[in-house]
Amino acid sequence: MKDIDSQPSWFMFHYYREQSKIIENFNGFGYESYSVMQKRPIQIGIYYLVEFARQEEQRESRSSTVGSQRCSRIQMEGKVALVTGGAQGIGKAIVRGLMEKGASVALIDIAVEKGEEYKNVLDKEFGSDKSLFIKCDVTKKDQLKDAFQKTVERFGKLHIVINNAGINNEKNWEKTINVNLTGMIRGTHLGLKYMRTQNGGEGGLILNMSSLAGIMPVAHQPVYTASKFGIIGFTRAIAAASDVGQYGVRINTICPGFVNTDLLQTIDKEENMGEYFQYRDNIKAMMDQYGIHEPTSVVQGVIDLIENENLNGAVMKITVSAGIHYEEYGPQYQPKM
Repeated sequence: MKDIDSQPSWFMFHYYREQSKIIENFNGFGYESYSVMQKRPIQIGIYYLVEFARQEEQRESRSSTVGSQRCSRIQMEGKVALVTGGAQGIGKAIVRGLMEKGASVALIDIAVEKGEEYKNVLDKEFGSDKSLFIKCDVTKKDQLKDAFQKTVERFGKLHIVINNAGINNEKNWEKTINVNLTGMIRGTHLGLKYMRTQNGGEGGLILNMSSLAGIMPVAHQPVYTASKFGIIGFTRAIAAASDVGQYGVRINTICPGFVNTDLLQTIDKEENMGEYFQYRDNIKAMMDQYGIHEPTSVVQGVIDLIENENLNGAVMKITVSAGIHYEEYGPQYQPKM
């Protein structure tokens, strides 16, 4: 027989499930005390094989479910979107992707020169009435509030909010929390203010940009990691609130791996990394191991989360090796789909 690990996933699932028969009477299915487990290496090894099989079955079931749900999709033609951090990096690519789908977009960014320059490019391609640039620092409550108000005044409504603005700064960690987490929370609340049906809105979607660092801690970026973990927790909780409260707004999060943007270059800057600057080669080794995306690969995930109107509270992951897939949670925490 070939090496088991080289077999396709369906074969591995059935093979490992057969192994579970060996330990049908294994008390607690691995939930014994550590001292007892140390004495049962064979059973423990098999337990992990069975656990892999269980997760594989969940993944296949989820893929099948998501695939069937995608038949219920919304069209973005005529929709209005607001994207923070929309003049650079991932946000810039998202703005273009939305406009190519027929949406009107307000790009919100602190970088005035880049924003105005990109607005001119978009005007030539899509027409001057399809986009709006607004200078805004998402850490300033009044500026962000005004940006939402100007967007609605210009386009008459709002259907999509992408809270994408983010930085990496371990040295000035308060700023990282204010931009990545606090700014996202404010943006979500403002999006709900204008979109929830109880307020006269037409419903819609809010998408919060997290990272794989929000799922797997990055040792040399603890504050960045904390901000991204916070995004996932907040998003899943408020998505549940939206469901229970019947806001008419879906709220999801997306977690890309390393993406080829200016943000990636900050690991080479002591003014960003602070005491963790000395470990920059470790992070680069991780990049080599896991690969680097182009922003366009993230756009496809964004489009999927917007158009699939059955997804609420979803946590999408995008990796070079596996592409688009979803983080799984236990039944008691699984968002309603």
